[in-house]
Parts: sequence; C-alpha cells; structure tokens
Amino acid sequence: MELIRLGDKIISRRKIDQAINKILNLRMKGLTQKEVAQRLGVDRTLVCRLENLGELRKGRSLAVVGFPVLNKKEVEEALEREGVDLVFIMSEKERWQFIKQKSGVDLFDSIMEQIAKVHSYDQVIVIGSNQRIKVFKAVLDKEVVGFEIGESPIQEDKIVEIDDLIKLVRAVKE
Repeated sequence: MELIRLGDKIISRRKIDQAINKILNLRMKGLTQKEVAQRLGVDRTLVCRLENLGELRKGRSLAVVGFPVLNKKEVEEALEREGVDLVFIMSEKERWQFIKQKSGVDLFDSIMEQIAKVHSYDQVIVIGSNQRIKVFKAVLDKEVVGFEIGESPIQEDKIVEIDDLIKLVRAVKE
C-alpha cells in the first residue's frame, strides 16, 4: 500500500485507485453520473471531472440541455447511449428547486457557471420552448440547435419524443 503524506493527512493511493475503478466500472455498466455519485456517496461533479481528466475526444463535443422534461430518465439514458458529452435535463419541479435553493448571488453564480460549462462544448442542442431556445442562442453565441417542445411559457413537464431527439443528435454529430 503506497501512502502519501499531504500536510497532516495520510493518503492511500490504493484507496483512490479502487474508488476510481469503481466509478469507471459503474459508468461503463450504464449508470448515470448522478447514480454513481449517489451509490458511492460522492459528489456528481467528482465523477464528471474524473471522466474529463481521462477523456480522449474525437470529433466535436456535444451538450444537450433541456427543461421541463417529463420523461427525463429516458431522455438521459438515450443521450448517454448516443455518446452525448454533457446531458443537463431538468423537470419543472427540479428547475424550481434549483432556483429556490439559492440566494440571489449564489443563483447568479451557479447560472453563470452552467453557462460557461455549456459554452465549452462545440455544439449544443436545447430542448425547450421557442423563447428559451432563442435565449440560449443569444447567450451562447455559437452553434445551438433547438428541439422545441412547446410555446413559451411552458409551465408543466413535456414528453420528449426519444426517436426524434436521437435523429437530431445523430444529424448534428455528422
């Protein structure tokens, strides 16, 4: 067992290697980053950052952002099977929870962080209302493809047609 001293901490490299292997094995079995994080008691961003550290990218990167989505889990699973690099899908309830959990400054910082994250991808598909898609195009100032699920304002979760979304993803990736 290789031990490393960091200040007054003793770190086990083997323990870190085992945790990394667990994370990657669960992801290869098809679990989402969130599911892996919950199962292992770590933050989802750790799983994401670990993947980013080891990522070897071929081609253009693709992010899919969308809300309010009723069949969120199905959409996330389909997008992950298609190799979408970033999937950020929320239901209407999750969207309101996200807003209510933060103070004004924290909410602003969090939104800016999410925008910066999405902006780092070459291509972005936005699932949402006609107005929300226009806002994303203006804010990101890059290639944004809309997948409209209704006229603005949408106040309840909408079903996303998986087959149509996958066709769009494949067309954008080509």
